[in-house]
Amino acid sequence: VQLQASGGGLVQPGGSLRLSCAASGFNFDDYVIAWFRQAPGKEREFVAAINWSGDSTYYADSVKGRFAISRDNAEKMVYLQMNSLKSEDTAVYFCAAPPRYSDYHISSDEYIYWGQGTQVTVSS
Repeated sequence: VQLQASGGGLVQPGGSLRLSCAASGFNFDDYVIAWFRQAPGKEREFVAAINWSGDSTYYADSVKGRFAISRDNAEKMVYLQMNSLKSEDTAVYFCAAPPRYSDYHISSDEYIYWGQGTQVTVSS
């Protein structure tokens, strides 16, 4: 199982970025996929998740209404569209998957597959 996150970068407050997570090596559409983030000196926190079919999504309160998660099962991709970015969104962003057929979880302990992370920096 491989997950590879990309799309991070430096953006000004109020700007937008779209992160991508490319999956390989497993039956992608049997898995929930989530995004987590970790800022310096802080614990890894849940950002968003999407179910197998893509018709159910879940968000942390801190990003609700600003971020949107989506997936393309044919391409084995998950996306995180981030709008109205704030300085507090600065972190390394990771995509992750729990065990096959598992529901989504807020705790990072429930996820067993992780991408390498992509840095998002929101600064003027």
